Amino acid sequence: MSSHERATGKPASRLIDQRIRDLGGWRGEALARMRALILEADPEMTEEWKWMGTPVWSHHGIVCTGETYTKVVKLTFARGASIRDPSCLFNSSLEGNTRRAIDIHEREKVAAGAFKALVKAAVAQNGPPAKKR
Repeated sequence: MSSHERATGKPASRLIDQRIRDLGGWRGEALARMRALILEADPEMTEEWKWMGTPVWSHHGIVCTGETYTKVVKLTFARGASIRDPSCLFNSSLEGNTRRAIDIHEREKVAAGAFKALVKAAVAQNGPPAKKR
């Protein structure tokens, strides 16, 4: 059981479900769609709830976070700067040395295949878990 589960009594997946319901509207729909694509791209993905309410998807390290703001749903890839993005999905946080993000505005759709390829590349970038000595 994670420290957050001990604190709230709820696993991260249920907290993310609740966030999507609470958001409603286009932001809830966008976050739900992107979450589904993340889990399709990597069925071994772990859902986490960090930093006072941010959905996080991890596989051997953080893959991406799903933040929501008034006018945008932001998917920030922890090591996005080192991932090839042939479909040019990254459209935010481009000046940083490490992270890259995809900002989704109302009525925008992200190409499912290209997004799932980015998720798979991010998981590969994280590599296998460190060996215990």
